[in-house]
Amino acid sequence: MSFLEEINSLITGLKIPVETGVFSGKAPDEYVVVTPMADVFELHADNRPQYETQEARLSLFSKGNYIKRKQQITKVLLDADFTITARLYVGYEGDTGYHHWCADIAKNYEMEE
Repeated sequence: MSFLEEINSLITGLKIPVETGVFSGKAPDEYVVVTPMADVFELHADNRPQYETQEARLSLFSKGNYIKRKQQITKVLLDADFTITARLYVGYEGDTGYHHWCADIAKNYEMEE
């Protein structure tokens, strides 16, 4: 399973709509947007990487109380061996009525030969 497939599976398992890049169509009262940020090779003495680290930002938009969802998302990510490098309450968007919370995540994947 790819990085984005794994994230989508975890978030949809929480019954939260999720899309990559931007939410298309009419946005529901709660949704997640995944923004891929990086995929890097760790340094190795022989200059042949064995693992690739992929990183993304998950943005939760919620018109209700986002705290419960923040905790659920954090738990499923940690249980699936994702590293959470940052979490941030971005703020309340008065023009849309959404609370915006985000988490920057990373995960190592073994390189295929």
